[in-house]
Amino acid sequence: MKLLIAYDGSRCADAALDDLQRAGLPGDTVAEVISVAEVWLPPADSANGDITTDPYIMSLVERRRAKGERALAEFEAYAHHAESRLKGMFPSWAVTSNTTYGSPAWEILSRAEETTPDLIVTGSQGQSAISRFILGSISQKVLNESKVSVRVARGKIDVDPSSIRLIVGFDGTRGARAALDRVISRSWPADTEVRLLSVIDPVSPTAIGRFVPPISSAVDEVNKTELEWIEGQATEALKDIEAAGLGCSHSIVQGSPKKVILEEAENWNADSIFVGANAYGSKLERFLLGSVSSAVAARAHCTVEVVR
Repeated sequence: MKLLIAYDGSRCADAALDDLQRAGLPGDTVAEVISVAEVWLPPADSANGDITTDPYIMSLVERRRAKGERALAEFEAYAHHAESRLKGMFPSWAVTSNTTYGSPAWEILSRAEETTPDLIVTGSQGQSAISRFILGSISQKVLNESKVSVRVARGKIDVDPSSIRLIVGFDGTRGARAALDRVISRSWPADTEVRLLSVIDPVSPTAIGRFVPPISSAVDEVNKTELEWIEGQATEALKDIEAAGLGCSHSIVQGSPKKVILEEAENWNADSIFVGANAYGSKLERFLLGSVSSAVAARAHCTVEVVR
C-alpha cells in the first residue's frame, strides 16, 4: 500500500501518525511524508532586471527570502522528525520525506497527482487549530479535491488497551461497498470489531395522505421494501466480514445519516469511521464528495476514512 502523509509538526499531525498504528495497514507499506511551508520565496534570479535595482526593493526581497528559507528549514526538520517516528513505529515500512513550500492543500494534492498514492493521511487540524472536532481548511480542501481516498485522523486517548472498533456507513451503494472492501483488505488484530451502520429515513405521507388508506399503505410498502433490501445487502456483507476473521454486527437506525453516524460512533467509542465518498444515494460524479461524507469527516470525534 502507498501512503502520502501530510505533516506540519502540530499535535493533530502527531496524532495522525499515532493513529496509523490502529489503521490495519500492511507491513510492506510505502509511505512518503510531505511537509509544506506556507510561505512565498522570491525566484532565485529576482535580483536581476530594472525593477529590483532599487536598494530598498532588493533589501525587502532578501529579507523575505531569508524569512521563507528559515520557515522551509523548520518544515524540513518536521518532515525528518515524522520520517524517523514512522520508521520507529513501522520498521518494515519504506518511509521517505519531502519538503516544499506554497499553499499546503494544493501542494499535497499536486504531490498526490504525481505519486498516485492509495491513501492520503492528514490530521484534522493544522498548527492554527481552534477546535479539534472541526475540520481545518487545509484538510477540508484535500478531502474535497482529492481523487484518492483520504484518512482524516484524530487522536484517541485510551486509558486501557482496547480492541479496535470500526464503523462502516452502509447503504448498499457502490461507495459503501468500496468502504467495506477497504476494511476487509486491511490487516487487523483478531479481536477487531466491525459494525455496519445503516441509516434510513422512512418516507412519511402528507397530513392529508395519512387519512387516505391507499396512500398510507403505499408508503408503508415503500418503507418495508427499503428495509428488506438493506437487510439483504447487509447479510451478504456480514458474510464477507466473517470470512476475513473479524467480529461483525449490523445496525439499522432511523434518522439523518449526517447526525446518526456521528452519534453512534461516539456512543460506541469507535476508533474509525469508514464511509464511501458518495454514500447514501448521492448522484454526484465519483470524484466529488457527498454531503454526508463531508459532514461526517468534518465533525466526527474519531478518525474518518473517506474511500474513493
